[in-house]
Amino acid sequence: MSWKERFRKNLRLFADNGINLLLLSILTGLFAGVVITFYNILMSIGETTSEKFYTLFLENPAFVPLLFLALAAGALVIGTAVKFVPMIRGSGIPQIEGAARGVVRFKWYVTLCSMFAASLACVFLGYPAGAEGPSLEMGGCAGSAAAQLCKRNFMVRRLQIAAGSSAGLAVAFNAPVTGLVFALEEAFRSFSPQVFICAAVSVVTSLLTRNAIRLALNMSVGFSFTGFDFAFAFDAQGGIFCLWTALAAVIVSLFGVGFYHLVFASKKLFKRVTFLKGIGKYIIPFFLAGAFGLITLYSLGGGHSFIEALATGGTGAMDIERVFGLSVILSLIIIVIIRFITAVLTMGCGVPCGVFIPMLAVGAGLGAILSLAFQKGGMSGEYSDYLVIICMAAFFTCIVKAPVTGIVMVFELTGRFANLLPAIIGVAIGYLVGMLFKTEGIYEKNLAQYIKDEKISDSFKKVRVNITVMPHSRAEGRKVRQIIWPANGLVVERVTAAGDITVPDGETLLCAGDKLVFECETDSEKELRDYLTEIVGKGETD
Repeated sequence: MSWKERFRKNLRLFADNGINLLLLSILTGLFAGVVITFYNILMSIGETTSEKFYTLFLENPAFVPLLFLALAAGALVIGTAVKFVPMIRGSGIPQIEGAARGVVRFKWYVTLCSMFAASLACVFLGYPAGAEGPSLEMGGCAGSAAAQLCKRNFMVRRLQIAAGSSAGLAVAFNAPVTGLVFALEEAFRSFSPQVFICAAVSVVTSLLTRNAIRLALNMSVGFSFTGFDFAFAFDAQGGIFCLWTALAAVIVSLFGVGFYHLVFASKKLFKRVTFLKGIGKYIIPFFLAGAFGLITLYSLGGGHSFIEALATGGTGAMDIERVFGLSVILSLIIIVIIRFITAVLTMGCGVPCGVFIPMLAVGAGLGAILSLAFQKGGMSGEYSDYLVIICMAAFFTCIVKAPVTGIVMVFELTGRFANLLPAIIGVAIGYLVGMLFKTEGIYEKNLAQYIKDEKISDSFKKVRVNITVMPHSRAEGRKVRQIIWPANGLVVERVTAAGDITVPDGETLLCAGDKLVFECETDSEKELRDYLTEIVGKGETD
């Protein structure tokens, strides 16, 4: 090959892998930014509206039956939507993770519109629903839309789904690094330069879009939780606080283990509900949510207002609205129990709404209870805010098994990037307690269950393909782990140009002329071969 041909080939490869991918990621970010920003604005309006209605019902008890009539009707409509569009079951996070890995297939416009409407309806009905899970799924839909409308291949579509998911979560939280890390740690569960670049570009574009829209509407663009004030120093008192942190993290993580097992126990129970062909089961969590909403307004919505109410500004004195006129700590216990139950039932039943923030609200509430208890045991009140946030992250990490996301989230949601040690202690303990009790990541297990319930794997068959790494291809000069291979696949053999036969691992460097044997479970052998051709270049396959 002459230098001119090599130059043209490299230029074409750079255009395909660089400029085109970059422009596509920008398009994904724009689409996700617009949709998710307006979605979150409407979610905020929904939370405010539902609080007004529940206040009205409390002031006029004679109208309470109308509330439960509306809840029953809403539950049946939403349950019907879930039955026809399984992709919107639950938060949607497991399904979109499966799509990013190439296992789950979906129609982006059906999923996006259905999740948008169903989850929004939940919030207007006063259901304790978060916006983050649906935002992540709809962001993934935006990525799929960008790739399909531009007629890109399946590999690029996977990249854009992951990038859009990152953008969706980043916009919902206004936390770019959290969104980016979650994509690498949870969606793909591996680091790839392509995933990182696509996700980073989409996240930046979507956040710029979000902030521009919110500024145009005279709305705040700041951090989620601004009332928390942290104080930590590497002195004797700070060392004692680390011990308090460790104890709190252990206690909260044990609750996390209980939450995990109760979710899957409730799934089994809800499967036995056959009323109205299974749709009637949605009435149960909606009725309970309605009853809890009449007890305390803190049970409504995702939980942002509840978490913000736990901030003390470094004083250690919490001022929340009392439940039945009880003390602060008893009110907190009631609120946390209510939110714990509704979060479990939401995941168990598969209500199409986010549980990301509701889970964080449970962890933060547990942290607040422990903070008040520890202050009676001698802990300084100035550490109260820190303990609340760390317990929130520990609870999340124990359940989701995403420790890096947990650590980053502590700082991004509060806007404070100092005092790393206590946060690492809390998150590490949350992760270790989960490992000790042998729990899986809850989204990972939900994905496996979704694949089983929808019988997705029934259409898969094992295929073995021989491929050759061509010069100037995506695979040349890269390690095996740096390549986004088809899902459920593995390079099982490598024959070098010199004829040496090896079993490659993640660190194996691929060179032009290497013959690889790739083994995979797939429902489309043609799509698999096309995908592999995109990676290794056009050459010999059989």
